[in-house]
Amino acid sequence: MRKLTYIVAVLVALVATSYAVADGIEGAKSANAVAGTFTATGSSTSTRTCTTTDGKTVVVTDGQYTGAAAGDADLTGAITLRARSVINTTDNVGLVTGTFKIAQPSGGNTQANYSAVYANGSIAGLANGRAHAPSAKLVANMSAGFSPTSGFTSGKLGGGTSGGSAVEVGGSSCKPSTTTTERSEAHGTISALSATSITVAGLTCSIPSATSADVNAKFKTGDTVQIKCTLSSGQNTLSSIGAKSPSKSH
Repeated sequence: MRKLTYIVAVLVALVATSYAVADGIEGAKSANAVAGTFTATGSSTSTRTCTTTDGKTVVVTDGQYTGAAAGDADLTGAITLRARSVINTTDNVGLVTGTFKIAQPSGGNTQANYSAVYANGSIAGLANGRAHAPSAKLVANMSAGFSPTSGFTSGKLGGGTSGGSAVEVGGSSCKPSTTTTERSEAHGTISALSATSITVAGLTCSIPSATSADVNAKFKTGDTVQIKCTLSSGQNTLSSIGAKSPSKSH
């Protein structure tokens, strides 16, 4: 994964007043305080994990989350959020960035980009986009409870959003996590066979329930076979079995 080299500090704007502001920001024609709440659950997510050179576990999740928003008219409707979360699960901090769209019954939807700091199950940051009202820009403090797999809870846009932390991401590379799989095999006579396990040449392996009937139908105690097993959760589990002809004596 490429290094992330930027520093993010939340509470960069409007935190003291905790407003979402819409309408004519660029032209300074007017500024109106608006506020909304939202919740959204994960509709599709994908996750990958890596380990940094300093031993931290980083979980990267890309997801789409859907739910409902309520509040001022431009912040009320079905909400869809897209999010990429990069979370150091060792220290429980990270970044969540993405977009959201609040569907409106007519005209354009309210939509914005957001960037937030994640700390201990919550996010706080800033959203910047455009409201449903014609020519209205939206700038909003944003906070919520957040889980990469389940989604956003108690979300707020303006209206007393919670303050957040600051994190620095970068400084060390992050390599995909690898899992070492232990395997064993044996060639010889089946000395014990049941619905749940098989023993060959002193090696005993459990038989997965999905293959138990097939193994017991094809093989019996005394048959000469070769088995291969994989160590899983501290137990050897049968991964393959095949008949072998007895070796000839010379």
